[in-house]
Amino acid sequence: MSRVAKRPVPLPQGVTATISPTGVTLKGAKGTLSVSLAKGISVVEEAKELKVVFDAAAGTAALAGSTRAHLANMVNGVTVGYPLGFSHAVVVDIPEGITIEAPTQTEVLIKGIDRQRVGQIAAEIRSIRPPEPYKGKGVKYSDEKIVIKEGKKK
Repeated sequence: MSRVAKRPVPLPQGVTATISPTGVTLKGAKGTLSVSLAKGISVVEEAKELKVVFDAAAGTAALAGSTRAHLANMVNGVTVGYPLGFSHAVVVDIPEGITIEAPTQTEVLIKGIDRQRVGQIAAEIRSIRPPEPYKGKGVKYSDEKIVIKEGKKK
């Protein structure tokens, strides 16, 4: 039984939800996001909260928990957005809906309303030159710790 799916997702002021049988669309200050719903899962809006309704006997509890997490991430995305930081600058084409800033020469901030797209762009930038274990050089996440290996001894 999923405990995550039982918790409601609060809708802050300024966020509106459009619920259909096949998906949910959230509209906020930063933009619009939508998610499709799996079979056997529905979403109900009650008192400025979104509740995920599912049938535990049908085996949809795990999908219901994921759906609730996606909805919570979308609410955060359309209200605040998601920034990710890097320690090394890389030249990359910026897709629509994503903003990239460079506050210092060794940091890059990726922001957007869709957590999945922000994370995907961050992963693509990191994959250009991932950190190597001997000197620690490369593109890394700001909270990532690189374990430096000991070099060859004579």
